[in-house]
Amino acid sequence: MSDYKGGCLCGSVRYTLAQAPVATMVCHCTHCQKSTGTAFSVVALVPEPAFECTGELKTYADMGDSGNAVSRSFCPNCGSPVTTTAMTLPGMVIVKAGTFDDTSWLQPSAEIFCASSQSWVPHVEGAAHHARMPG
Repeated sequence: MSDYKGGCLCGSVRYTLAQAPVATMVCHCTHCQKSTGTAFSVVALVPEPAFECTGELKTYADMGDSGNAVSRSFCPNCGSPVTTTAMTLPGMVIVKAGTFDDTSWLQPSAEIFCASSQSWVPHVEGAAHHARMPG
């Protein structure tokens, strides 16, 4: 696949990636749990210049479990979380993997904030596991 496309539930926000994500991971932080309404968030990291978005996103300024600033962007019409940017990952866009049109390629290589993962959630086999954000 030469490019990756996706968007929100109602279709008013669409995006295209000009390159493959540099990493895919599962985030178990409590803020991802709250923002997704479930036990974790599966995300793909993409350099900002490779992310092209059409449609309006609304952004919520948050403070992540890391204690650093996080901006969570979502469709103002249907509420679908689409992207996140984090002060700890400058120049990167964190794309919510569930918004990709095709997720057949998706295989998380790491899990972060495992210290706050739900006890009933199994870990991804073969992925690196980090209690918090590595680095």
